Amino acid sequence: MQLTHEENQFERKTFPITLVCDHIYFQQNIGSLFRISEAFGVENIIFFGKDIPLTPRKINKTSRSTHLHVAHSVIEDFTELQSYLLDNDFEIIALEIASNSKPLKEVMIPFDKKIALLIGSEINGISEELLKLSHQIVHINMFGKNSSMNVVQAASIALYEITSL
Repeated sequence: MQLTHEENQFERKTFPITLVCDHIYFQQNIGSLFRISEAFGVENIIFFGKDIPLTPRKINKTSRSTHLHVAHSVIEDFTELQSYLLDNDFEIIALEIASNSKPLKEVMIPFDKKIALLIGSEINGISEELLKLSHQIVHINMFGKNSSMNVVQAASIALYEITSL
């Protein structure tokens, strides 16, 4: 028999993970990122970019009200984001297919640091300036002809892997 939200027996837990969303503008993706972040115990979401559409009535359908429960902020300036990540001693992990990326299964998670998981825009991925800031660049192995997947699907796979370690 299927359990209700109140009946499930999952342990409630928050991980020291900040999801950094590089210029993600599609409201359905934003809502879904809130939902998956809440499900995987993400501590915080940072939306990086100008004019991020965080209109609650537009994202509520996909977030299922989780945007009310996940701490989040918008940072418009790269220097401010860089200072925040470096000053708070994050292990910065970019989820991107790059010439120097390694498979997600090989990610090294230090136990004494908070994690900043960078995910890229629906059109351009993660910017070069953020890739250069990253300590690790990881990708999801794919076996079809396509070389990318939806940002929410990719974030879900990465969060599952990282929180399972």
